[in-house]
Amino acid sequence: MTLAYALVTPARDEAENLRRLAGCLAEQTIPPQAWLVVDDGSTDGTAELAEELAAELPWLRVLSSVGARTKDGPLEDGRQAGRDIIAFTNGIEALDTHPDVVLKLDADVSFAPDFFERLLTEFEADARLGIAGGVCWERDGDEWRPYHVTGGHVRGATRAYRWQCLLDVSPLEERIGWDSVDEMRANLSGWSTRSVQGLPFYHHRRLGERDGARREWEAQGRMAHYLGYRVSYLLARTLWRARTERAAVAMLSGYATAAWRREPRGPAEVRAHLRREQRFRKLPLRLREALGRPAS
Repeated sequence: MTLAYALVTPARDEAENLRRLAGCLAEQTIPPQAWLVVDDGSTDGTAELAEELAAELPWLRVLSSVGARTKDGPLEDGRQAGRDIIAFTNGIEALDTHPDVVLKLDADVSFAPDFFERLLTEFEADARLGIAGGVCWERDGDEWRPYHVTGGHVRGATRAYRWQCLLDVSPLEERIGWDSVDEMRANLSGWSTRSVQGLPFYHHRRLGERDGARREWEAQGRMAHYLGYRVSYLLARTLWRARTERAAVAMLSGYATAAWRREPRGPAEVRAHLRREQRFRKLPLRLREALGRPAS
């Protein structure tokens, strides 16, 4: 029997992208059980457009996360405070029934009509698969190119959780780095995580395009401090990304600033697990993953 899935889309000023995403979902060979669009204080008509689409799509419902609070107080501007995770959590709590698989689905993506059919097949074939998603493709000039990740990481734009795995890794971290923390918690609980090779999705907004590339990479540096990155691994990652994105060097300043301010660190068991994965002898494997090559 085919697994049932539900989608939650945190949406802040996504009117330009939402209609395209709705068209992709309407064409899926296996439609979702539910799609919740959680408006996050949009000012461009996103909520109104979502309501129009809900009149066409019976499984679409529109919510609002305005007035939501983080565990530390009122929701602040920007991703550092975990806006998208608050919206995602609100959407999960509003589901009428618990699906087999639930996705955090960003508004600025598109994919083929069989995307979710193929993704669900992966979950059906592997009972220990806890978190999965597609391979991100981004535009480079006039061409689309894959943006590979390492170490079983799954991009947040099409991030699918088996329901039991989601329960095991909850509550989700309300900060940059949440998607690394829950993957490691999943691994420590016996779940596997991976991006499904050969299953593309197209990201129509490059990393840092909304809030600025330097700001985004500085946030990645703060995340590295929070997660307890090995300095050698941070340097290697920075050099690798800076080959094509000069702003990636801001990871180093972000990390240094977080260390100087003695910002909080992540859970000890998560940091220990990550440092094991970043040992020097595993760097060749991480490099092959970054190049999109299967492990030998």
